[in-house]
Amino acid sequence: MEALLIAEKLRERFPEEVLDIKEFRGQISVTVNKDKILNIFRYLHDDPDLFFDYLVDVCGADYLGKKEKRFEVVYHLYSIKHRHALRVKAEVAADKPSIDSVVGIWAGANWHEREAYDMYGIVFNGHPDLRRILLPEDWEGYPLRKDYPVKGPEKEWPGFLDVLDKAKKYREFEWHG
Repeated sequence: MEALLIAEKLRERFPEEVLDIKEFRGQISVTVNKDKILNIFRYLHDDPDLFFDYLVDVCGADYLGKKEKRFEVVYHLYSIKHRHALRVKAEVAADKPSIDSVVGIWAGANWHEREAYDMYGIVFNGHPDLRRILLPEDWEGYPLRKDYPVKGPEKEWPGFLDVLDKAKKYREFEWHG
């Protein structure tokens, strides 16, 4: 089924929750109400005509000063059985950047949601293990936010010198294979 038909079917099923459908360069994006994300995704996953059984990716986006709601969470879905794809977006406000976790639908969302949390500070409600995945637990701030300082945090991360020391030892290691 073509993505535009899928988007229209989704709008028929959730007329109040589908906020926008856009086509750009042959790809369809559906923007939905974040408060009903679990109902929408459960439908996309379970409906036999759609059967989006594979969550390709979850990522965040920061639109500081460009949109009313600062953040977006973007989901790329694919049906292995039907070979169709869909991009679903949900806008998230800056004052409380949170959205429900979809790990209960697609287990593979686990690390993707942790990365979005780590880089943007978007909280995924109900996530089984929401903690940093790329940066140390004591890191301050969210590096992919548009207002994050380009030079990094003002104070140096305490583990920085340890990382440099390990890297130096690694470079000194010679492979004799």
